[in-house]
Order: sequence, then C-alpha cells, then structure tokens
Amino acid sequence: MTNTLLIGTTNSHKILEITDLLPDTPFSIKTLRDYPAITPPEETGATFSENARLKALYYSRITGSTVIAEDSGLEIDALDGAPGIFSSRFNSSSSYPEKFRVIYEQLKQRDTRIKTARFVCALTVADGNKIVFETQQTIEGEIAQNPKGSNGFGYDPIFFYPPVNRTLAELPAEDKAEISHRGKALQALRLFLSEIQKQT
Repeated sequence: MTNTLLIGTTNSHKILEITDLLPDTPFSIKTLRDYPAITPPEETGATFSENARLKALYYSRITGSTVIAEDSGLEIDALDGAPGIFSSRFNSSSSYPEKFRVIYEQLKQRDTRIKTARFVCALTVADGNKIVFETQQTIEGEIAQNPKGSNGFGYDPIFFYPPVNRTLAELPAEDKAEISHRGKALQALRLFLSEIQKQT
C-alpha cells in the first residue's frame, strides 16, 4: 500500500464522517477535491459492492494512490428495495426534501403498512489493480412517519432507528457513528489499517 489514502469522494459530509473516524492513521489523507480534473466513472454496478469496487480501482489506477471508495444508499422494503443503488440519483437532481416527498407519495400509493428499511454501505480499498479490503455493513430501521432532525445528511431525517426511538438526523454525530452503516464499515476499516500498520 502507498503512504497516501485517497478518499474517493467530493461529498463533504462523507469526507467529514470518514476523516473523523480515521484520526490516528499514519497515512496521508487526500480526497478527490485534491484532484479536480478527474472525471468520475460511470457507476454501472448492479450492487453497492460492485460500484464501490469499480470506483476504488478506477481512482487508484489514475492517481497511483491507495483509495477508499464506498457506495451507500437506502433500501425501502415496501418499494421493492428502492431507491437502493440509485439513492443519490433518485428523482433526478431534486433536493432531499423533495426526494422525501416523492418517497412518502409512493408509499401512500402502495397503501402498505410495511415500514422496514435499511441503510447499506459497501466500502472498498484498492491499491492499483488489487482490492486489498472490502466490507459491507447495514443498519436496520423504519421509514419515519415524518422527517425529523437536522443533523446528518441525505436520507437521515426519514430513517427511524427503533432502539433509540429517533431518526439518524436526531442523533449527535458520535452516536450515529457507533450504529450507522458507514460508521460500522469505517470501524472495520480502522481494524484493517491497524493490522497493516503493525506489519510495517
């Protein structure tokens, strides 16, 4: 592995979550904001894992760095798993409040009492043409009756987590990191990086 870990995203919220959970790494951390000329690859995978892999390999080959890439999204059982891998692209380029409105309308049209949903995060580390680490983590919950909370980002305000009786957007960042799909994936990554550090 190289001495540089490139976080394969320009999403400021994801960058903050990842860097907050990797504070003691000996690697030099960069993000795609350090490479503004790079065009992102087309996400042609059929699963979160496939998209995470293709992004990690693509950015590692171009930059020569070890790359952390992730693909994540919301799966709603009553909508047959939608928006799923299309979560960020759901309902075109609309704002998240508009995405929420469309989701609630679709659920109403289904006339269903099924509220179960999950967040999924597939995280991959690539070094050149080689995948050196990958994990997929989830958090199980429900679609909230109404959006609540101003913390977090994305679909957090409509994702209700029964064990704490709150949406993810109502939780402090440190509490969310303990239970969230991305938080658990990053905890697994930290263990992997710790083992790498021991071997060097």
